[in-house]
Amino acid sequence: MTPSPLSPSARPWFQDAVVYQIYPRSFQDSDGDGVGDLRGVTSRLDYLARLGVDVIWLSPIFASPNDDNGYDISDYRAIMTEFGTMADFDELLAAAHQRGLKIMLDLVVNHSSDEHAWFMEASENPQSDKRDYYIWKPPVDGDLPTHWQAFFGGPVWQRDEASGDYYLHLFSVKQPDLNWENPALRQEVYDLMRFWCDKGIDGFRMDVINLISKDQRYPEGEPIPGTALTSGYPYFMNGPRVHEFLQEMNREVLGRYDLMTVGETPGASVEDAVRYSDPSRHELNMVFQFEHVGLGSGERGKWTNAPWTLPELKAILSRWQIGLHNRGWNSLYWDNHDQPRAVSRFGNDSEFRVESAKMLATVLHFMQGTPYIYQGEEFGMTNVAFGHIEQHNDLETLHAAEELRELHGWSQERIMAAVHAMSRDNARTPVQWDASPNAGFTSGKPWLEINPNYSEINAEAAEADPDSVWHHYRRTIALRKSLDVVRDGTYELLDAEHLSVFAYVRGDSKTRLLVIGHFSSETESYRIPAEFMGGELLSSNYTAAEVNEHLTLRPYHGLVIRAR
Repeated sequence: MTPSPLSPSARPWFQDAVVYQIYPRSFQDSDGDGVGDLRGVTSRLDYLARLGVDVIWLSPIFASPNDDNGYDISDYRAIMTEFGTMADFDELLAAAHQRGLKIMLDLVVNHSSDEHAWFMEASENPQSDKRDYYIWKPPVDGDLPTHWQAFFGGPVWQRDEASGDYYLHLFSVKQPDLNWENPALRQEVYDLMRFWCDKGIDGFRMDVINLISKDQRYPEGEPIPGTALTSGYPYFMNGPRVHEFLQEMNREVLGRYDLMTVGETPGASVEDAVRYSDPSRHELNMVFQFEHVGLGSGERGKWTNAPWTLPELKAILSRWQIGLHNRGWNSLYWDNHDQPRAVSRFGNDSEFRVESAKMLATVLHFMQGTPYIYQGEEFGMTNVAFGHIEQHNDLETLHAAEELRELHGWSQERIMAAVHAMSRDNARTPVQWDASPNAGFTSGKPWLEINPNYSEINAEAAEADPDSVWHHYRRTIALRKSLDVVRDGTYELLDAEHLSVFAYVRGDSKTRLLVIGHFSSETESYRIPAEFMGGELLSSNYTAAEVNEHLTLRPYHGLVIRAR
């Protein structure tokens, strides 16, 4: 009989790990140029060790022109100059390992930079074997090959003046898509992965990995209202050969090292995620899904920022908890480098910032899966409200602001409200280390303005306060690791339609936990199941209270109760 993926005999280390994501540009600057770097990361390793995390995921550190902040790579075997040298990376890797911390790199192989040597040769010489490393199409009746819309706006095709052909770019025009249909290209990718694995890294986060296989017919998509473009999503998301490619990658690289892998998979369903993460299929360990962070999307995508309800959020997260149990593995996250700050998005970043940040940590970390903490989340960093669009750096935000103004007639006030709520720059403002000038991030001029609230909200103050968000994260990480039921147990949602209480039960043969998150600034009474009356209060973001049948839930209350 084949053991369950969650049985002790088959339990891989990543199922007990907590991951901390670092966006290096904004983490810590060591040389005063205003840009975070690898030596800055090394200087903060003791801080991360004190927090109790296990894995550091570094957003891209490879050589890049920085059209999309490092997600456009010009040399996969070199370090971005602003971030330091290969010697700096080697020092970081060794220092992390000395502290029991693992390093996971961000693998960006759906596309490269147009300044990569492969693309420059492909563009200059149509007869080169590198030409087929990318996707080229001739004009159709003097027009674009298709009218698919790119993720950053505009069409996905860019005309190459020298040949008259178009190349595909699902993102920026400076991010041409790689042609995974070409076996030589795939071997190039596997070889560069082995380069880093042989250095001793511990895993890969794989950027938009479910986009690498395109429908080779390249059919036209459905029209997108209000534009002259169409949706190509059905033809490049979870494409026809994606699982074949990942299984080959596993045979060639992943299965030969002790690695943790997580794939970024926009548009993936629960069943898609099972196919990617079922251990018997030998692809990835887990994927990032986007359903919960897509709440509020509308006609103008995330910029619509429409209201959402707690029952919607509960339904999404519960579907993933139940759907992947004993079939695959979940990743757990509230925010990352592409999302607004969790406490601003899902909590209350003003009156109840501390309480709601703690509650969100409790609700997420007691689910089944591998939790991801994004830099600054652990002490409750918030969205930033810049007064002018010119203060923003993010390519997606700047393109959206122009499109919303020019094509859809949005006022500047409406645009800035949407940007304040949803821009990726909310996550990219530098980490607020202390109350000194520039929040202790740099002695120079920071590459992106620092959130003005750094004098009150910073890591130094949080670590000095035993009742802070930081210490709640530290205690939560330690508690979840002490309870096998968090890793292995079943999940049951309670009161699915309750408008302000997110309550669920985790259970195994020895332990039953009741986890409650109160998503409201009001106080209310909540009746708990009989088995938890008089139970042990393992975690609370308020002073401990007696566990009675009717709990008094205070604003943004978060609790974990163990049945006796």
